[in-house]
Amino acid sequence: MSTAFHPQSDGQSEVTNKIIAMYLRCLTGDCPRQWLQCLPWAEFYYNSSFQASLGTSPFRVVYGWDPWTFRPFKPNSATLPAVEQQLVDRDEFLAEIHDRLEQAQQYHKAQYDRRHRDAIFSLGQWVWLCLIHRPTTSLDVHGRNKLGPRFYGPFKVLKLIGEVAYCLELPAIARIHDVFYVRLLKPYHGPEPTQ
Repeated sequence: MSTAFHPQSDGQSEVTNKIIAMYLRCLTGDCPRQWLQCLPWAEFYYNSSFQASLGTSPFRVVYGWDPWTFRPFKPNSATLPAVEQQLVDRDEFLAEIHDRLEQAQQYHKAQYDRRHRDAIFSLGQWVWLCLIHRPTTSLDVHGRNKLGPRFYGPFKVLKLIGEVAYCLELPAIARIHDVFYVRLLKPYHGPEPTQ
C-alpha cells in the first residue's frame, strides 16, 4: 500500500522504469536512427550491472552465474576487417554509455540533494499540511482559490506509518484519507492550537 499521488513509494518498479528510460534517452540522443541496433547492448549492460537491492546482478538472479566478460580488444588482432570494426564499435559504444550513465547518475543525485530535506516529526507534534494534489473542499475549506495558502492546519501527528508517512488527526468533516507523505508536511511553530 502506498500513499496517494506519490509514485516514488512503488520503489523498485519505478527505479527500473527510470533506469530504462535513461538508457533509451542516452541512445536516442546519440544515434537517433540507429538506436535499435544499440538496444541489445543497453539490455546487457542493465542486466549485468550490480543492483544494490538484489545484492547481485539481474543476470545472476535469472541464470545462476555471473555474466561473461568480454575479452579486451587489441587493435589488429582480428583476422577479418569487418570483425575488427565491429569490436572497435562495441568498445566505443560501451565506453560512451558508461560515461553517459555516470553523468546521468551524478545529475540525478545533485537534483535530489538540492531538494531533499530530512523531516522527522514526533507523535503529538503539530504540522502544516500541503494539499497540492487534493481539492481544498476535501477539508471543507471554503473561499480558497489558487492564490490561497498552500498549507492548511495545523494538524496533530497521530502515528508514524513506515519511515516516510504520517497519520494526522483531521477534522471529523474531512473527506480525505488521513495518511500523508512527509514531503507534504512542515512543522508548526507557535503556541499549541486549540481544536
